[in-house]
Amino acid sequence: MRMKRTLVAAAGMAATALVLAGCAGSPSDGGSASNGKTTLSISVWNYKQTPEFKALFDAFEKANPNITIQPVDILAANYEDKVTTMLAGGDTTDIITVKNLTDYAGYAQKKQFVNVEGLVKQLPADKIPALTSYAVDGAQYAVPYRQDFAMLFYNKTMFKNAGVAEPTNLTWDEFASDAQKLTSGSGSDKVYGAYIHTWNSLVQAYPAAQKSNAKWDTGDYGWMKDQYKLVLGMQKAGTIMDWGTASSQQTSYQTMFETGKAAMVPMGSWLIAPLLADKKAGTNDIDWGIAPVPQLKSGTKITSIGGPTGFGINKNSKHQDAAKKFLTFAAGEQGADAVASIGIVPAYHSDAITTKYFALDGMPQDDLSKKAFNPDVIKPDGPTGPNAAAIGNILNQEHQLIMTGSKSVDDGIAEMESRVKSEVLHQ
Repeated sequence: MRMKRTLVAAAGMAATALVLAGCAGSPSDGGSASNGKTTLSISVWNYKQTPEFKALFDAFEKANPNITIQPVDILAANYEDKVTTMLAGGDTTDIITVKNLTDYAGYAQKKQFVNVEGLVKQLPADKIPALTSYAVDGAQYAVPYRQDFAMLFYNKTMFKNAGVAEPTNLTWDEFASDAQKLTSGSGSDKVYGAYIHTWNSLVQAYPAAQKSNAKWDTGDYGWMKDQYKLVLGMQKAGTIMDWGTASSQQTSYQTMFETGKAAMVPMGSWLIAPLLADKKAGTNDIDWGIAPVPQLKSGTKITSIGGPTGFGINKNSKHQDAAKKFLTFAAGEQGADAVASIGIVPAYHSDAITTKYFALDGMPQDDLSKKAFNPDVIKPDGPTGPNAAAIGNILNQEHQLIMTGSKSVDDGIAEMESRVKSEVLHQ
């Protein structure tokens, strides 16, 4: 957040996959190779450790026996840079997996993907709200297959032992108050009431989403001030790990939660899948649940932050008809069924998919968890549009200085405003 899952893949595998991708079916008539079969190449990251890709590809191949998927595996840490280089160099990988909206803005601006507006019009838009995230000036260059959003993961046992009511619908102030009650111990035995990870979005994006006057692209960021004061106050009180320690030690939010070092963790829905997997493997036995992410005010709609992950068709693809079949499958009910079966939250929403998701072994069954799974509104977890990357870099740099105490909140926000206006908006 920019909630990115950090994963690692083998460089050798990436090179091999790229060679295979370049050799895969070359006809330009819509994807029919001489033997009647088509090979679609799709860029991915950390294929072996990201089971959603295999689940989706296997399901598609089963439904389309004349099409084979060839993953183009790229190191996760280099994924965005590698894809940028590939597209600029005329690479013919058929489908590009789009990690986030910031990267998508660049691809769309350069028109490096095929416009799939016609395909999108045939999809059930009411069941795929994230479709609108990829709309650009009347065109659409990608479709989502998953939709992650923030929720509050909490340790039920720790709440019970501390005599604290479960976090039904907290405000941020109530979240801070509960964290105080749930904090105990010191030194290596310290248990934090909450853990807020180091991503700048986990401070900046909540007021951006939950305040009506907040905008990323105007160069005015006073709306961040209260949230910074709340988080810094928690840090000073010792109810969350301080940012400098978490950053220098590369603290894992999953480990903090699974080992009982933090009672609450606001985090993306992607954390569900590894929690279920570890529960199944017997490597954790915590009694956990999910609640709606805290809100600025009580009694309001549940507004969360997040973003889709999707697929776009490379304009240099030689198998565009087959690629469109894949995009339709991935964004629709069949694709949703495939990824939901392994604990990934799909972009396609329906009662049947939600029922299937909560039927997974180890999934919490309480009403609060089911409520958290359906926020009223999901807004982007960072800037979008053509200036997204430039603005995001500035906001992240100043965030680090604020969180380490190198700058005051007022000075840090003032610097954000000055730099965005001069360096990006040229005002």
